[in-house]
Amino acid sequence: MSEAVTLQTSGVANETHAPVVPKALLIPFVLLTACFALWGLANNMTDVLIAQFRKVFSLTDAQSGLVQMAFYGAYFCLALPAAILIKKYSYKSGVLLGLGLFAVGALLFYPASQTMEYNHFLAALFILAGGLSILETSANPFILSMGPEETATQRLNLAQSFNPVGSIVGVLIGKFYILAQLHPASDTERSTMAVAELQAIQSQELMAAMGPYIAVAIIILGVWLSIALNKMPALSDKSEALNLKNSFARLARKKIFVCGVLGQFLYMGAQIGCWSWTIRYVMTHIGGTEAEASTYYLYSILLFSGARFVCTSLMRYVTPNRLLGILSFVAAMLTLVVIYSESMLGVYALIGISGCMSLMFPTIYGLSVAGLGKDTQLGGSCMIMAILGGAVLTTVMGSISDAAGIGLAFIVPLIGFIYLTWFGMRGSKA
Repeated sequence: MSEAVTLQTSGVANETHAPVVPKALLIPFVLLTACFALWGLANNMTDVLIAQFRKVFSLTDAQSGLVQMAFYGAYFCLALPAAILIKKYSYKSGVLLGLGLFAVGALLFYPASQTMEYNHFLAALFILAGGLSILETSANPFILSMGPEETATQRLNLAQSFNPVGSIVGVLIGKFYILAQLHPASDTERSTMAVAELQAIQSQELMAAMGPYIAVAIIILGVWLSIALNKMPALSDKSEALNLKNSFARLARKKIFVCGVLGQFLYMGAQIGCWSWTIRYVMTHIGGTEAEASTYYLYSILLFSGARFVCTSLMRYVTPNRLLGILSFVAAMLTLVVIYSESMLGVYALIGISGCMSLMFPTIYGLSVAGLGKDTQLGGSCMIMAILGGAVLTTVMGSISDAAGIGLAFIVPLIGFIYLTWFGMRGSKA
């Protein structure tokens, strides 16, 4: 690893003047950045589906949390096969396969809306997210390799800055198209309806969820064609044949990497948990409908988006690991307010957490895979597998919410932010 990268993790700001994105790679970089926006859209439309399915199928918080179990569980299952595929072929092959599965999963929302079975939607989400797992496993190291090594973390943060642009679109679709078409009947009222009447209402609500996913599938196919037909840099990870046993043994001896994987697991649980339960938290503490409560979710994503660009700029003056530690500490303090406040103060604190989270995923990723050499691709796939935290910990939050209330459920992200404070300040240093 170059000296410039070492300086980024040792408390001294990076002073290099190397370009973040070389001019010759600008078009491939833009095309890949479009993929970052697309999976941001998919991620945050999924967060909205928790409130949607909870209402449509009269689910408990734990049952509705299975949406994230299906979605982020697929990340865990497909990340390692994606690494093997990329090792054999190229990053571009992985990106195209990921986009293809992404489109297939989105199209499966149509038959699921016809059968009106919750499990069928979960299956469609699993396939869709499997494509995203392959896409992220390919795109993240692809971006890291598109230029000087000393600006790799900053380049990944720049690409990830467009992820919340897609997230904003996803939340807007969820608020004004999906949640706005929910029937106002409560769970109690639905339980007393005639079967035919209830099915008619559910059919209309599920069609509202299906339409946007079909539209997204069409857009994905357009991006797929653009990448397939454009000349992308011939970048891959073919340093040697992949030996999983030896590679895992080497990775296990890398303290920063091991700590980073745990940090990514806890971070994803915190991020997805905070966003998945924002609507539930707002409805519990200040009232309103799902569509009205989603306004505060939108504010969270807007703050997340703006803060991502700010943090990327700050990395020219503050090292990524130190910035991560500072913002994780602030997020932990805000989470305490969320837990103990039952008013608008807690809602504002919950929104503020998103500003702190804006730099965390790409920064944890970049710090953790730095210096892995020939094990970078496998290490990157492990970082994507750590996204399983979004499935496991969001479900844990749902169970805590059912048992003790939505406020106390935020103790889960609190633990994550405390750990990340340590990782940023101490654990990520060589």
